[in-house]
Amino acid sequence: MSIKQPPDPPKDGNEIDLGRLGTSFGFVMRMAQVEVFETFFENLSQYGLKPGEFSVLWLLYENPGIRQGALANRLRIKRPHMTKLIQHFEERGLIVRSVPDNDRRGMELRLTAKGRRFVDDRQEAFFTHTEHELDRLSDEEAKQLIRLLRKYLQL
Repeated sequence: MSIKQPPDPPKDGNEIDLGRLGTSFGFVMRMAQVEVFETFFENLSQYGLKPGEFSVLWLLYENPGIRQGALANRLRIKRPHMTKLIQHFEERGLIVRSVPDNDRRGMELRLTAKGRRFVDDRQEAFFTHTEHELDRLSDEEAKQLIRLLRKYLQL
């Protein structure tokens, strides 16, 4: 007669052996992204910010008149999604779109005065938060990680 062993107690997330998956660049990057987004929403939700949205607005802040396609390419946002995002910002009065006289196929984007105030009022919170994203690393480790990711992304 065999005696049944009780099942192993459930493991929490720290006890799960990831095996080779734990050394997969894509997996580790995805987990890091989830972690960054979770802390972003936890710390900045009261400002009405989403990471991707603020990135778009920040680049418009820094690059008035940038073409919508160039912005989508730089941030790797699919064109249909970028179009919806830009429409959303336009409806909120944060940006204006214009067709340049020299190229009727393009669409230039600029922040409105309200859009500039929106970015001005939130940039300190956003960038203060980003300074703390790498608090688990030493200053040198954080700089090295950013340097390596910029190299990987060819920035």
